[in-house]
Amino acid sequence: MVDNKEKFAQLRKVIAEHKDEPGPLMPIMHAAQEIFGYLPMDVQIEIAESLGITLSEVYGVATFYSHFSLEPKGEHVISVCMGTACYVKGSQAVLDKLSDSLGIQPGGTTKDGKFTLLATRCLGACGLAPVLTVDEAVHGRVTPDEVPAILSIYED
Repeated sequence: MVDNKEKFAQLRKVIAEHKDEPGPLMPIMHAAQEIFGYLPMDVQIEIAESLGITLSEVYGVATFYSHFSLEPKGEHVISVCMGTACYVKGSQAVLDKLSDSLGIQPGGTTKDGKFTLLATRCLGACGLAPVLTVDEAVHGRVTPDEVPAILSIYED
């Protein structure tokens, strides 16, 4: 396991590589999230100070783009589509079943760090409604009854 000191050394290297390029903030933030798994406040401060910009600029980007997370995510990220097609086909019931099964609300992470549950606007797979993803795997035409079997795939 990589310690925080080593992670910050990696971040500083990334900052040095991108600092003098046009628009360095986004690539640096992407790399920081890959290194740390999310963008904690001390990382945002490091980025802001290193680039000579305000913390509010970094925080604004981090909170505007859904790709960035200010909280640690679980080993597996479950995203349930709540777009119109999926919602009409029952995605709310699927989300509720996942929430009950995992003991967390959307946006939360299980205490063991195994799963993060997200409600998303659209996953772009309307023909498979209702759809959810676990990491990069797409599960389509999901019913609440299928939730335990889907979770069991990722529990080991």
